[in-house]
Amino acid sequence: MFNTLYNASPWVFLLCTIILGGSVAYVTGKAIAETWRPFWQVIGYLLCLGLVVRFMQYALFQERLLSMRNYLIDIAVLILFGVAGYLLARRRQMATQYDWAATKRGID
Repeated sequence: MFNTLYNASPWVFLLCTIILGGSVAYVTGKAIAETWRPFWQVIGYLLCLGLVVRFMQYALFQERLLSMRNYLIDIAVLILFGVAGYLLARRRQMATQYDWAATKRGID
């Protein structure tokens, strides 16, 4: 089932895309949020990171380099991690910067 959707070993996908790529995507999203840059920059950086993940799979595990389907799946996973990092960091920033707006109504 996995090989029909993604043309690589599940272990390669887990290691390169989810563990390595996901952690870098999370930190990238967090860094963009912490420097108060706009959200759309997360997508641009993660498109480039998707190319790096594809190259890692090619160079380390002899997987196919030019596979649009695998690239799109890698991008989808990286965007999930990157958006999570961005939103969590931005939420923490807003609660710190604007603590008066982050309090629950009726509780002071």
